[in-house]
Amino acid sequence: MIKDITIGQFFPGKSIVHRLDPRIKLLLTVIYIVMLFIADTFLGLFTGVVFLAAAYVISQIPLKMILKSVKPIVPLIIFTGILNLFFISTGETLIKFWIFRITTGSIKTAVFMIVRIIALIIGTSLLTYTTSPIALTDAIERVLSPLKKIKLPVHEVAMMMTIALRFIPTLVEETDKITMAQKARGADMESGSLIKRAKALIPILIPLFVSAFRRAEELAMAMECRCYHGGEGRTRLKQLHCEPRDIYAVIISAAFTALVIIIDRVNIF
Repeated sequence: MIKDITIGQFFPGKSIVHRLDPRIKLLLTVIYIVMLFIADTFLGLFTGVVFLAAAYVISQIPLKMILKSVKPIVPLIIFTGILNLFFISTGETLIKFWIFRITTGSIKTAVFMIVRIIALIIGTSLLTYTTSPIALTDAIERVLSPLKKIKLPVHEVAMMMTIALRFIPTLVEETDKITMAQKARGADMESGSLIKRAKALIPILIPLFVSAFRRAEELAMAMECRCYHGGEGRTRLKQLHCEPRDIYAVIISAAFTALVIIIDRVNIF
């Protein structure tokens, strides 16, 4: 399960999605999230899923990576589905037992929320799949640049966000190695009560924290050796420029969002 976490991973490519301006990709991600949350009908949600599928086809991201991004959130999906299934009481009652009842409305809501969560996770993962950490840092810094007027350290904030995102796969891999090493020494982490299993995580968490602090110290030392002193006076090898393809991507995204709004207004399903 741990190896299936793909958040923060970057897959180099030459597709149109990879070559989009990272600032535009941040904007498209926000537009996509808005598109999902304004969709109130299955047809509107399906429109957002079609938009996402087209983006993945164009980006040429392997299907197995899409499935791996969903696998870690399966418990969350099941929990959300159960909550909506038993605590929504609209529609005709199908099954009733004790204080719970399953209705047509609860089934519809549960399915709708599950699809929305899956589409949200897969859609936001596309940003890191197709954008390098350096480009993402520059994009976040450019987007937040107006906040410099209120003395916010924009460059440092963007750098911290990107480093944190970049080290997620590294820490996941380190966690998996520590877990396997502890199991090889006879550690039992899958049996017993909840408290016992929680205590069994201590031999994993302590080495993980030590490793994380060691990596942070090494990274800080490497940055100091390269005379890094923040964003002041810093130049960039690659300047960000909006191309016609970026404008077309925004227009297409806005068109899909408008289509979702129209579908919800008509309220077909």
